[in-house]
Amino acid sequence: MTIPLDVEPGSSAAEPEAVVAGVRKIEGRSLWQISWMRLKRDKVAMAGGVVVILLILVAIFAPLICKIVGVTPNDFHQDLVDPSLQTPIGKWNGISWDHPFGIEPVNGRDIFARIVYGARISLLIAFLATLVAVVIGVAMGVIAGYFGGVVDTLISRLMDIFLAFPLVLFALALVGAIPDSAFGLEGDSLRVALIVFIIGFFSWPYIGRIIRGQTLSLREREFVDAARSLGARRPYILFTELLPNLVAPILVYATLLIPTNVLFEAGLSYLGVGVRPPTSSWGDMLSGAANWYQVDALYMVPAGLAIFVTVLAFNLFGDGLRDALDPRSH
Repeated sequence: MTIPLDVEPGSSAAEPEAVVAGVRKIEGRSLWQISWMRLKRDKVAMAGGVVVILLILVAIFAPLICKIVGVTPNDFHQDLVDPSLQTPIGKWNGISWDHPFGIEPVNGRDIFARIVYGARISLLIAFLATLVAVVIGVAMGVIAGYFGGVVDTLISRLMDIFLAFPLVLFALALVGAIPDSAFGLEGDSLRVALIVFIIGFFSWPYIGRIIRGQTLSLREREFVDAARSLGARRPYILFTELLPNLVAPILVYATLLIPTNVLFEAGLSYLGVGVRPPTSSWGDMLSGAANWYQVDALYMVPAGLAIFVTVLAFNLFGDGLRDALDPRSH
């Protein structure tokens, strides 16, 4: 069969059969739309994302939640504590309608309220420390990967030094040496700022190495060569050509770094260098529960479960986000 030669350009016979039949043209999708479709198909990752959103909402609306439930984090209920054993009266750690997770030994503070308020400290420190690490790591990684040579060597050796630094010992020494008031801050604000600085400033080499490797690959791509040939300056190439293509790995690694920082903050609080009592912290609650596990083992369950669920949710969501943005990674 031959194509007729007398078909005019504007006639309907020249149109594709699908268009003639009334079928709509297929719309193109951006890379972010395709990634979102992949992420939605990953039910495990979506479940982790829902839990992450719920945890963030719990941290933001902690006072409202406690007001609705009718509990407070620092009020004592010693009338609910056995005066001889110093343990909660009743079974299951004193769980009741008034105290859904039970109460603490000795003072009778509500565990549910302290878990909810503890989410504020853990997530605040984890997010801020991740932000510090990402900003420093991306800046150093992009500079090292793009400029190369002596600059790359110096930054790479600096990364090695930071990675070999005894971070926990430094945190214990620094927090213990800082007075109650410094840098215009005091109390919990000073402690939170110090912990954010310690975690963020010493964890940037991890993301720095990843971004450096990505930048080394991107700087040899055709679009970067095209920008150079058109006379683009280095700042333009860095901010317009390279950084937009690094958003995906930055998001993925930041999502996976947050649960690590949650664990690190809990560890520091467990060692006694986190926020000071009576401010609630999951790590501090675990530290206190360690002295009561033989007679009140349920005391450590809520705080431990909160840390476990938070870390698991972020890791599941981070893994799903990585697979959605880069299907070749698995």
